[in-house]
Amino acid sequence: MNRNHAIALLDSGVGGLTVVQEIFRHLPQERIVYFGDTARMPYGPRPHAEVRAFAKQIIRFLVTQDVKLLIVACNTAAAAGLDEYQSLYDLPVIGVIEPGVRAALKHTKNRRIGVIGTAGTISSGAYEKALQRLCPDIRVFSQSCPLFVLLVENNLVDTPEALCVAEEYLRPLKKAEVDVVILGCTHYPLMAHVISRVMGKEVKLISSAAETALEAGAILKKKNLLRTAGPVPVKHRYFVSGSPGSFVAIAEKLLGTQVEAYQVLLP
Repeated sequence: MNRNHAIALLDSGVGGLTVVQEIFRHLPQERIVYFGDTARMPYGPRPHAEVRAFAKQIIRFLVTQDVKLLIVACNTAAAAGLDEYQSLYDLPVIGVIEPGVRAALKHTKNRRIGVIGTAGTISSGAYEKALQRLCPDIRVFSQSCPLFVLLVENNLVDTPEALCVAEEYLRPLKKAEVDVVILGCTHYPLMAHVISRVMGKEVKLISSAAETALEAGAILKKKNLLRTAGPVPVKHRYFVSGSPGSFVAIAEKLLGTQVEAYQVLLP
C-alpha cells in the first residue's frame, strides 16, 4: 500500500455512492474505486451466507486495483460478515454501521432511536446490538423498508407512490416517538427528503455516509496514507456487474460529474 492507492467501496448498487459523495467532500484528493453489484441487487432479501459470498467475490476483485482501504458501503453486506472480510486481507476494512451508531447516540435526547434498513440488516440485529453495547439503556425501534432500495435504483423516489410507501413503513416509528432515525442502508439518504417529510423536521435523520468518510480519513491519517493533492485531476473508477446505463445516470445526477462505468462479469 502507498498513499497514491485508492479507497475501494462495494455496494449492491448505487447506494454506496452516498459515501463516495462524502469522500469527495471531506477527502477530495483521494481516488475512488467503486463496485456496484447491480446484476444481483437487492441484497436485503438474500440469506446472509449468499451476501457474504457475493461480498468476498467483489473484494477479491477490488484488491487487484491498488487499494489502501476498503469500505463495505452496504449495510446488509456489513451486517452479514464485516469481521470475516477484515480477516481476509492486510488492509483496513470498515463498514457503515458503527459510524452511524455513534452519530445517532450523540444526537438523541429522549434515548428512543429508530433504525430503518433492508430485511437482511434489520433481521441481523446489527444496529440494535451496536447501540445497546455503547448505551445499554437505549430504546431501539427497527423497521424493515425493502421497497426503498427498488425505488432508488429505478429512479422513482420523487413519486406519489414513494411517499405512500414511506408513510406505511414509518408509521410505527412515528408512533414510538423516536427523535433520531438511522438510515441503515446507503440507498436511503437518496430518499431523505421523503423520509423527513413523513417523520417531521424535529426528527434527526442519521446518514452513516458522512461519518464513514470521516472515519476513513482518520484511519488513513493515522497510517500516513492520506494522498497529497497534485496538479493532475483525480481519476476514479466505477465497476458494475450489470448494465452500466441506469447506474451511470443516477451516479452523474448524484455526484454532479461525468461518470464512466465498466461492466465486470464476476466468476
